[in-house]
Amino acid sequence: MGLHSRYEALLAGDHCCALSAKKIDPKQQEQLKAAFKSMMKGLFKQQGASLDINIITSKEAQAFIETHADVLNSAFEQMKMSATMRDSLEHSTYVFSGLKTFHELNEAFPSLVDEQGNKKPFERFLNDVQKVDKTYNEHYLRAEYNFAHASAMMAAKWEAFAEDGDRYNLQYRTVGDDHVRPEHAALNGTTLPFSDAFWDSYYPPNGWNCRCTVVQVRKTKYPETPREEAYRRGAEALANDTRGMFRFNPGKQGKAMPDYNPYSIRRCNDCDLAKGKTNLAFVPENELCAACRLVRQCEANRYEVKKEYANGGKVQVHQLVNPHDSDYGKLMSVADFFAQHGAEVKLTPKMSRPQKFVYQNIYHSLMGTKFEGKCPDLLIDGKWYEHEGFTSDNPKRAFRNMLTHGLKQSNRIIIDRPDLTDRYMIRSIYGHIKTGKDIEEIWVRDTNGNITSLYKKNGRPTNGQPPQVTNR
Repeated sequence: MGLHSRYEALLAGDHCCALSAKKIDPKQQEQLKAAFKSMMKGLFKQQGASLDINIITSKEAQAFIETHADVLNSAFEQMKMSATMRDSLEHSTYVFSGLKTFHELNEAFPSLVDEQGNKKPFERFLNDVQKVDKTYNEHYLRAEYNFAHASAMMAAKWEAFAEDGDRYNLQYRTVGDDHVRPEHAALNGTTLPFSDAFWDSYYPPNGWNCRCTVVQVRKTKYPETPREEAYRRGAEALANDTRGMFRFNPGKQGKAMPDYNPYSIRRCNDCDLAKGKTNLAFVPENELCAACRLVRQCEANRYEVKKEYANGGKVQVHQLVNPHDSDYGKLMSVADFFAQHGAEVKLTPKMSRPQKFVYQNIYHSLMGTKFEGKCPDLLIDGKWYEHEGFTSDNPKRAFRNMLTHGLKQSNRIIIDRPDLTDRYMIRSIYGHIKTGKDIEEIWVRDTNGNITSLYKKNGRPTNGQPPQVTNR
């Protein structure tokens, strides 16, 4: 059964629960549409007779995946849950969005050429793939958004149930109105202990737009349902889910989307990679498996937002950054200073002989430049900066060392202020330039964490002015 036939079969009959649908923010929908167009521009550059799955790692595809995942994440952003649970759920929405993106790219690729095999003009190609955008990112997305909301809500409840364990029993409940599916009504009132394996397979949501829930009940008030009877009800409730797509527990697995979903295959339920039991170096069995591997590699190299400001400033930290490094506090202070002035700042990890894919994923803008292979500390509004701090009884030596070491990583450097005058440092900078050193910017950080611009290639700013950041 093809993806679309399978999806339509899954969605069929769920219109009875449409009243539960939450609406996606129109602004997010527009952002997704813009990201899709950008991704199609990236796809338009593809050569060859078949799709190169490495396009999944391109900045256009990654931007689309992030935007799509953000839409799904917004379905549960207001829910109360632990940071660990939220991170886990967001991990699953990213992987889900990545696999979905692979299908969209695969389906759009044949539209690059016309009936004679000639490449179409971009505008015609973009017009022809609008049906892909509408099908995946409007029709299917509505059901996915509601499923993410229901899954996250039930995951948050499971996390709360876990605190009490088997002190209370859990009871399955439907909404109880005329829109409840008869097969789900069969589960209503089913009562079993928290630790019973029944909840591994029959914990809500049990379908697209499922509104069922589970509550804690006192053992003295509600008798347990005989296990044989409970499982009979469960099998009846999910009789139409012949592939077992909904037989997962979002709270126990920490996933808003199951491993087996419309964009994956049944074997994904038993994949060690999906369960985090193996590394990312396994040999893919098929194209979808290879795409999944790339998506998970990209997810492993994402950034976590640490701080956000009303002026658009943001501090993000890469997952591989070690918060226990001796200079982590200083780097966060530097990042925060620039973010307070409206910059988007990313902290990047120290890497020794990194895998090529991992390096390219983080430092892709350095590829092909003289700094390829280097690992600068900070990406500030798309420009690379290196922070240097060097203590010495000789401030001139300290300044010289910071300049020398920093310029090996980037031509934009932020240094801890030595006990020297600006005039001396500027004169020294120009001395380095005369010897052929490439220097774009030098910033100085004082002991209070304030940062001032000391030198810029296109003219030295007035000392003490706040950082000049680009408008985004």
